[in-house]
Amino acid sequence: MSFLYAGDPALPRVVFLHGTPGAADGWADYLLDPPVGFEAVAIDRPGFGETRPRRAVASLGEQAQAVEPFLLSRKGASTLLVGHSLGAPIAARVAVDHPDRVSGLVLLAGSLDPDLEEVLWIQYLGRWFGLEWLIPRWARNANRELIALEKHLRALAERLPEVRCPVVIVHGTDDSLVPYANVAFMEKHFAANPRVEVMR
Repeated sequence: MSFLYAGDPALPRVVFLHGTPGAADGWADYLLDPPVGFEAVAIDRPGFGETRPRRAVASLGEQAQAVEPFLLSRKGASTLLVGHSLGAPIAARVAVDHPDRVSGLVLLAGSLDPDLEEVLWIQYLGRWFGLEWLIPRWARNANRELIALEKHLRALAERLPEVRCPVVIVHGTDDSLVPYANVAFMEKHFAANPRVEVMR
């Protein structure tokens, strides 16, 4: 896995997960000025940046497996995950799979509601073999992730009530890419967790 890091490696770790498309360097501002009290690590998710495989990895479970080696405990604190857009459901899946290794989630404009996923006809056209190889790898892989996302979100939705760590949801009410209605979905599925905060 390719990644960037900054801050004191003796401190608790925060891991940043980008959306689609994206790469670790999208978190550059946070690495130039790391959160106080943390070591900051930004990952190139599989299919993006310098991380292999070069092909798309649409499964949230496989994406979560790729994050697992970055989870650690320091000074009595496990890893904090920050996920943006498609990185948010990946962060949530990591918290479901490794509840004792995640200290909290920060979900930024998270795409978690499967009913809000919309695939346009042109996206399917972009998967046609004759055209697919004419577009850049990052766009090709993002398209494949988005086409497959709904079914993976439906599977994740059943397990979201298992998330027990603190969750902070940050979402703009006028977001034109990721509908704000995702917030209501998250509030419903995290309802059993008393440590959920929404920042609008």
